[in-house]
Amino acid sequence: MWWNSRMRIAAAGILNRGEEGTERAIATFPAVTALLNRRLIASYRIGSTKDSADETVELRFSQDLGETWTEPIRPFSTTVEGVSGSLRMVYITELDDRLAAAGLWVDRSSYPGKPLFNPATQGGLPMMVVLADSVDGGQTWTAWRTVRVPPDLGPPSLTSPLLKLPGGRLALSIESNKNYDDARPWVQFVTWLISSDGGTIWDERKRVCGDPSGRYFHWDQRAAVAPNGRAYAFTWMYDSVAERYLDIVRFVSCDSGSTWTTGESLGIRDQPSHPAILPDGRTVLARVDRFVTRSIRARLAESPEGSFPAESEVVLYEAPGGRAGAGSTGETLADMGLWTYGLPYAEALPSGEALIVWYSGDSQTMDILWARLRAL
Repeated sequence: MWWNSRMRIAAAGILNRGEEGTERAIATFPAVTALLNRRLIASYRIGSTKDSADETVELRFSQDLGETWTEPIRPFSTTVEGVSGSLRMVYITELDDRLAAAGLWVDRSSYPGKPLFNPATQGGLPMMVVLADSVDGGQTWTAWRTVRVPPDLGPPSLTSPLLKLPGGRLALSIESNKNYDDARPWVQFVTWLISSDGGTIWDERKRVCGDPSGRYFHWDQRAAVAPNGRAYAFTWMYDSVAERYLDIVRFVSCDSGSTWTTGESLGIRDQPSHPAILPDGRTVLARVDRFVTRSIRARLAESPEGSFPAESEVVLYEAPGGRAGAGSTGETLADMGLWTYGLPYAEALPSGEALIVWYSGDSQTMDILWARLRAL
């Protein structure tokens, strides 16, 4: 092809090491934000196990594009509206006058000792999307304020950062769940909630995707908005009838999330990263391939709407082993607690490179790793 689709790893390292036998043993759900001043903020979840009531989120900072990181801080409370819970993930977005944190909080008191997802019903523990602000570069944050979501979304899942739309509007990408004891069939879908007042009121709602039959699940949708205002969402697809993962599907919106294209298969599996849209428009997408190569890989496209050719692929991580099949929906949700690698997140850097973070390790400890990719 006429454009250069090659990439190479320019640098790599460990962002956070798990500490076996402690509340910092298992680190997952990493994300990184590149600020206009070239500073990086990384967030990740830590806990004694992969699904634990003691989980919370730490932040680290880098001034040298990820080469070195500060010691971790824990600026966020795990108590929301007087209820003790856990913090599953936090994404940071730089706005004009502040940093905004969007987090997913889990109520651990309503079903004490129960796992995040009920393997019998596929329902989730009570969860809330919470927001906070920082005016000192992320060192301190306001108290959490909750986002009131429509009841039909159930316990909401948050899988993308707060998104900046043209005209100053903000968007949250929310995936629906069932309540914990709800045994009815699960019909899952993805909705954008939009705010026109800086994030106080979320009164506009736009549907991104969903299967009315309940067969196909659009999990872990990773969304981004390009400088021209076009929005993109990459989805991890699961077929609950065939009990298998499908190719990653891309959705595109030309009107700031109001309407979306029909999903387009990218021909690669299975769990996508947040896309890194580079300054020249080229786009890096990392992914987890659990059932073929058992690895984490990244590819480069000419644009967010282009193809991701195989010749651009870079291997970031190869696991020593893996499971052979996906299983039923309930088993698949339970298995998510067993995986020892995954959840890549890609971020464009002001240098024109992309930084990828992910977790990997074993059943006792899991670390957060990073790699900086350079498009040639």
